[in-house]
Amino acid sequence: MDPLTGAMLEIAGIDELSQKDSFLHNRHPLVKLLLTICYIFVVVSFPIDSLSGIIPMILIPVIWYQMADISLGTCFYKLRVVLPLVCAVGIWNPILDREPVLTIGMFTVTSGMISFLTLLIKGVLSLMVSFLLIATTNIEKICYALRMLHVPAILVTQILITYRYISLLLKEAGTMFRTYSLRAPGQKGIHFSAWGSFIGQLLLRSMDRAQALFQSMQMRGFTGSFYYAGVEKPEGKDWIFAAVSIGAIILFRMVNISEWLGGLF
Repeated sequence: MDPLTGAMLEIAGIDELSQKDSFLHNRHPLVKLLLTICYIFVVVSFPIDSLSGIIPMILIPVIWYQMADISLGTCFYKLRVVLPLVCAVGIWNPILDREPVLTIGMFTVTSGMISFLTLLIKGVLSLMVSFLLIATTNIEKICYALRMLHVPAILVTQILITYRYISLLLKEAGTMFRTYSLRAPGQKGIHFSAWGSFIGQLLLRSMDRAQALFQSMQMRGFTGSFYYAGVEKPEGKDWIFAAVSIGAIILFRMVNISEWLGGLF
């Protein structure tokens, strides 16, 4: 299987996850979007040396994944391309900041190690809740929630169209790649001398296809924005879930649960 086909299957797999029936899937998209934003904002607000404070925040997305009936393994597998980039953030901290903080036997923990782990956990947790939002809410409902937050319609339309037609772009690139492979049998990948013409042809084909799609949308009455149907306003149980989740997020931010548990024992 070529990488482009694999990418299209990955997108289709995420769309299939969003069609599941679970407690979190059935919550209103506005509530899930607000909780995602709130959680990321709180996680990022932790000081760079607050490793013990941010560790309990892991519990919240773990519970949410259980509510969504989605395994953490699925999340990390889908994010396998992005996770190494997150791990690279702050990778030089242990080398540049060697100030000792504590000693465990023969091993000395430095402030650079703590800051690196804190940044790593921040990035991973942010990716986890972002993926959970996409895996439990299809793109139309997410865009509907954005419009409820008064995000400009033109921006929401761009997000929706880009997500929906990225598979079409991948299909065009896959067709060109297979054509190139048939003309250059035995060659692995695309030779660097053909990269410019390949990208140029892909751009021209994409522009032609985009123009055809836009004309067909206009013939069907498209005026610049989409109308979202079938999504009702949040119910009482949605707000209860939001209140409990936000309360837990604020509690974990204001109280260092790790130090509190350590004091008990």
